[in-house]
Amino acid sequence: MKVLIIFNREPYDNTDVTWNGLRLAGQLLDTGNDVRLFLMNDSVDMARDICKPPEGYDQDLSQMLKDLITQGATVKVCGTCMARCGIYKNHPYFEGAEHSTMQALAEWVTDSERVLTF
Repeated sequence: MKVLIIFNREPYDNTDVTWNGLRLAGQLLDTGNDVRLFLMNDSVDMARDICKPPEGYDQDLSQMLKDLITQGATVKVCGTCMARCGIYKNHPYFEGAEHSTMQALAEWVTDSERVLTF
């Protein structure tokens, strides 16, 4: 099954929303699903090497994202958001996180069997 997960939130926003979305993506991959992740708004920081967990937070969300890429998830990141969103505006995305567009997201939405947002 093709599953699209759209992330919108700042990675470290004092909740576990993003962490739980990444955990779900991992479980979906483990059960043989085609997992696509699209990062937009402040979630784009998660695809930047400069993004590190705050002191006392026990999960590295950027590393989790890299691990999902290694496991076969496809990751696209909003190109417009690169300069507009996140704490680390204009910092590049790491390898495996593809600079993308709203058009590409629209295509994924219409081609996916399930669309989830976090």
